[in-house]
Amino acid sequence: MSTKYRKAAKVDRNQDSIVEALRAIPGVQVEPKHDDILVGYKGRTYWYEIKHPDCLSKKTGKVLDSAKKEKQIELETTWPGHYKIVTGLNEILADMGIVNTAWEG
Repeated sequence: MSTKYRKAAKVDRNQDSIVEALRAIPGVQVEPKHDDILVGYKGRTYWYEIKHPDCLSKKTGKVLDSAKKEKQIELETTWPGHYKIVTGLNEILADMGIVNTAWEG
């Protein structure tokens, strides 16, 4: 049986530790394998594409466009809901408005 939703082709090395840390936070639900993870928190759904920190520009600190797939670049500008490309747990927590104290990743 096929599905109309594309699953992530490969998992970045840092994804498992990020998912584990997010799941340790009360009230956070995480579903991996949805390009890359869907995170539910306080009635909202967040869609995160996780890239390895090696994909960051040393000059700007942002994910290099060369590390993004064409569809990911398109989603960043056209997706009507929440979609963000990140490299670490702290970016996700800040984006969701969660103060990172006990869940250092």
